[in-house]
This record gives sequence, C-alpha cells and structure tokens, in this order.
Amino acid sequence: MGKYSSQQQGSGQTQRDISTSFSSLVDIDLFGTSNSGKLRRSNEDHFVVVRCERVLETTFSNMLDNQPGNRVEETAYGMIVADGVGGEAAGEVASHEAIYGLLSLALQTPDWQFKWGPKEKNTVKWRMQDRFRRVNTALFQQAASHAALRGMCSTMTAALSHGTDLIIGHVGDSRAYLMRHGKLKRLTRDHTLAERLFDNRETGENDRLIVELRNVLMQALGASDTECQPEVHDYVLEDGDQLLLCTDGLTDMVEDELIEAVLNRGAAASVACRNLVDLALSHGGRDNVTAIVARYSIPET
Repeated sequence: MGKYSSQQQGSGQTQRDISTSFSSLVDIDLFGTSNSGKLRRSNEDHFVVVRCERVLETTFSNMLDNQPGNRVEETAYGMIVADGVGGEAAGEVASHEAIYGLLSLALQTPDWQFKWGPKEKNTVKWRMQDRFRRVNTALFQQAASHAALRGMCSTMTAALSHGTDLIIGHVGDSRAYLMRHGKLKRLTRDHTLAERLFDNRETGENDRLIVELRNVLMQALGASDTECQPEVHDYVLEDGDQLLLCTDGLTDMVEDELIEAVLNRGAAASVACRNLVDLALSHGGRDNVTAIVARYSIPET
C-alpha cells in the first residue's frame, strides 16, 4: 500500500507521508486496434485492455497526516487478444466469449493479488492457467448446445503487468513479443502443427510444408473439453521495454524483422499499432489483424 516516511513534529505527533506505490508510478503508453482485413467480411478478432486498481482515498478525517483527498493506490494492466475459429458467426462468438469469460472469472476472484512476492506471483500464474481451462470448458459446452456454434474455438493471449512484473498466458497462435534494447523477442510458442514439426527438427522453418501448416491449430480454447494446456510464464520488465500482443493476421503478413523496425521508430503506441496493421494490409491483409502495443517507462526503484 505504499511506503511510510516519518519525521518528528513540534506538536509531538508523528507526521507520516503515505506516498503512491511503485506500481502506480510506472507509466505505460497503451493502444490497441483491430481491422477485418481485405478479404474477410467480418472480424473474428477481439481484444481488450483494462486497468486494475486497488485504491484507498480519505474522504473525511481529523488526522493531520491523513487529510481528505489523500490517495494510495496499486495499479495493474491487463491486455488480451483472441482470434476466433469456426465460421463467420461462430468465430466472432468464440473470441468474444473467450475474453468475456476470462474477465468475468477475474472479477469473481475474492482476493486480487496486488503485492507480488514469489508466493503471490505463483498464485496469479496458477489462477491464469485455471481460468484458461474454465474458459475452454465453457466454450466447448456452449458449442455443443447450439448447432450454429458447432466447432467454434478461439486462440487467446493475455498479459498482466504489475510494476516490473509481467505474466503471459497463451493458447493458440496469437503471439506476445517483448522489445528490449532494439531487439524483438517472441515470448509465446505457436500451438500449430507447423511449430511442432519445426520444434522436432523434422523440416526447416521456411519449408513449403511448414508454411502450409502454420494455420493448423493443435490447441485452442473450446476445441476439446479436457485437452487444454495453456502456457503461462513470468518475466521482469525494464525501463523502455515494449510489449506487443497480436493475432496471426499480423505475423502471417509481416516478418518479425519488419515488426522490429516499426517498434524501433520510437513512435507513440497508437502510431506503432496503426503502422503495424497498415503494414499487414499493404502485404495482402488476407486475415483479420489485431495488435496491442504497450510502451513502459519505469522509474528507478
């Protein structure tokens, strides 16, 4: 809840300065955008960016060191992209319901973790895995109950940042990237047949077979009631880092080197986001394309 600094006052009372917590001093330039592309009639991608807070604000008090308007807060940010699969209507429903389901489960949690030691961070990671699995089951059951939604499923990549801590949860072939010191690093692994073959070194990354199998999902939310193995990892952010979440409508059209070049221009998150989407469209725009960019300014602790 922040830090205390004490000094003696002439009145004999101790003056306490309750300052804003470190997590609320981290400045994040955030923006997200989505486009249906040049060939699709509808947009099966959905995304959301949320700000989470724990706030204590004094309304009335006769305490000298806690006057009305004094405010202490902890701040976290959540970002999610989801790409629906299963026909126009079903795909849109799948990605929408996946995000809505994840947010609903988060809101139902009675004890939000705003202080992340090792124990609390592990709790957040376990909860993210559990929520992905619950969303998976809900989508599968919803599709089984409605003929028009049969076969629907969705990718989902979610990021939660609190201070310098970052947790990424992932299922499918949407991606999360971290840009640090001018270099782009992919944080997620595509759950596709192509990625599995490449990991097993059965073929080269640019082999024609690999290219043709890039969109064959081996895992997605709603595809099975039981076989959902979300990947959840944690990282430590540094000042100047940039985080990119995107669907395959961007990465299928734009090479990582070009994505890196766009983020290296140092433009605002809104400009970088729009430039990435425009680049995907200029390269063909064969699919819906969605991107979220977060640029972190982290003060010295």
